[in-house]
Amino acid sequence: MVFEHDWKNFPELSNSQMDELYFLSPHKQITENIRVKVIKVHDGDTITVQWNERDFNFPVRIVEIDAPELNRPGGHRARDFLKGHIEGDLVELLIDPENRVEKWGRLLADVNAGGFVVSELMLSSGHALPFERRRETELPLIAKEMNIQKWLPR
Repeated sequence: MVFEHDWKNFPELSNSQMDELYFLSPHKQITENIRVKVIKVHDGDTITVQWNERDFNFPVRIVEIDAPELNRPGGHRARDFLKGHIEGDLVELLIDPENRVEKWGRLLADVNAGGFVVSELMLSSGHALPFERRRETELPLIAKEMNIQKWLPR
């Protein structure tokens, strides 16, 4: 059986995929720290980078933080703050070999930019929360939280 992998949309292999697909990858898989250029800051926790070992740019999700989405209060401020610190710069991606790829297929990394660690900067400046606290500021969907549908007449 030949496994079809969408290399364009999911260039990173998860650790569980590495054993089976590593030698089929059309590009080098990232398993250790690398130096890259930040091409674009999408929001307060996602960037696109350029690496000389690949012929395409790819997204990186900054680990351990959760910044507001652009359509949420503070989202544009978080993005602009991060953009002002790293966009266009050469930085080092700090890779944890045990936690390299997130559920959407993006590479996970922290960023060392000129001696400061981006996740720490975003947390200390108030532009992001620790990842485990990511839902604290959202209002719950009451219907979902209370499973209200089961109580409504049909």
